[in-house]
Amino acid sequence: MIEVLVVDDHDVVRSGLTALLSAEIGIDVVGQAADGPAALDAAERLRPDVALLDIDLPGLDGIAVAAALAERLPGCRALMLTALDRPGHLRRALDAGAAGYLLKSATPAQTADAVRRIAGGGRVVDPRMRGGERSAPSPLTGRETEVLRLAAAGAHSREIAADLFLSVGTVRNRLSSAVGKLHARTLVDAVRIAQGQGWV
Repeated sequence: MIEVLVVDDHDVVRSGLTALLSAEIGIDVVGQAADGPAALDAAERLRPDVALLDIDLPGLDGIAVAAALAERLPGCRALMLTALDRPGHLRRALDAGAAGYLLKSATPAQTADAVRRIAGGGRVVDPRMRGGERSAPSPLTGRETEVLRLAAAGAHSREIAADLFLSVGTVRNRLSSAVGKLHARTLVDAVRIAQGQGWV
């Protein structure tokens, strides 16, 4: 029996996935979670074979959860199930240790098949994302990515500085560096480019 943890912040999606997978022979949904921290708690408690993760989660995104699972619970393999079809997201997920990447437009049969293949030690990449594993790596450093992600969420330099325990000047320097590396005209343009590539 393949034990699965379903993680999605939308109740309808989470319930639907749970019903879909529970109806499959040989698959047992042992738990659900609606955010990143709850997903890690549930995974450590339940020790599932597969964690089915959305990327866009509150508290801690699905890629960070996949990385934590790869480190703490290597027996629990992560399958990303997301609407984000950008190569940068795929590359980040695989680099973080996810065993699979499936788009939410996949059929129920494709989803169940992906769970089985991943539980068996395989790797699954949605056919529509083929080639995305080799997408261009982000030119941004980890810190530049962090400040740009917070800026994209609407935080001002002072708020970013407080969140990351940096000076306002350091935050501005990193944002300026990110704008330059992305060949953007403005910070808004840099955010648009980075999000379009899936780098933030």
